Amino acid sequence: MKRTERIGAIIRILTENPSKAYALSYFSELFGCAKSSVSEDIHVASQAIMFTGTGSLETIPGARGGVRYVPDISDEEVLALQEEFCSKLRDTSRLLGGNFVYTSDIFYDHDMVSRLARVFARKFRDCCAEYVATVETKGIPLAYNVSHLLNLPLVVIRREAKISEGSTVSINYFSGSYDRLQKMSMSKRAIRSGSKVLIIDDFMRGGGSVTGISEMIGEFGGTVVGVGIAIVANEPEVKKVNDYSSVINLGKVSSEEKIIEAEPNRSLF
Repeated sequence: MKRTERIGAIIRILTENPSKAYALSYFSELFGCAKSSVSEDIHVASQAIMFTGTGSLETIPGARGGVRYVPDISDEEVLALQEEFCSKLRDTSRLLGGNFVYTSDIFYDHDMVSRLARVFARKFRDCCAEYVATVETKGIPLAYNVSHLLNLPLVVIRREAKISEGSTVSINYFSGSYDRLQKMSMSKRAIRSGSKVLIIDDFMRGGGSVTGISEMIGEFGGTVVGVGIAIVANEPEVKKVNDYSSVINLGKVSSEEKIIEAEPNRSLF
C-alpha cells in the first residue's frame, strides 16, 4: 500500500473503534511494513484527526504500547449543540397532556444522539468506568453511543424481567415523573461484582430512576462513577441525586400557557 493509503486505513480503523488500543505490530503486520513506518503514519494521522476537531490519537508507551483514538468535541460545538437542542425543545407542538414534552424524535435522531454522546464521552472519559448503564427505553440510543465511544459494554436495566435475561435481580423504586412506585430488573450476568458503572439517561425529573439504577448496581457490589443526563427538569429543585451532569435544563412547562422553557447547562464542563 502507498503511504497515503496506509494513513487513510489507520484513521478509519481507529475512528471506527474509539478508545480501543491497537499495538503498532497490528498495523505493521496488516500492512506488511516496519513499525517505524507505522509510527510515522500514525503521527500524520494524528495531525489530520486533530485538524478535524473530532478527537485525538493517544500513544500508549511501553513494550506493549500502541495507539488509540480518543473522541472529543470542542466547546464551540457543545454550545451549538445545546442551542439547537433547546430550540427543538421550545417547540410548543411537543406539548403533551399532563405537561409532558415529546422527545422521542430527538433521542432517535442519529446525528443529535451522536453529538450528545460525544459530550458525555468527553465528560466521563477519565472516570474509569467498566460499564455504561441505562434504563429502557428512550435512553438506550444515547447510552449505546456513549458506550461505543468509551469502548465499554452497555447494560440495559429492564422495567420488567424477561425470560431471555435468565436469573434477575429486581427492586422497587419511586418514579417522580409518573408519581408512583415502579419496578426494574437486571440480569445477574449483566455486570461483574464490584464493577464501576457510568449511568447515562435521556431525562431526569426528581432522580427516582437514577436512584433506582444506583441501588440496583449496589446490589451487585458495584459503584456509580458518573451520571450523565441529557435533559434535567428544574422542578423539583431538590433531587434524589446530588452528583450528575446535564446538557439541558428544562424549566417551566405548561400546556395551558403554551410554554416550554429550556436552557443550556453552562456549567457542564
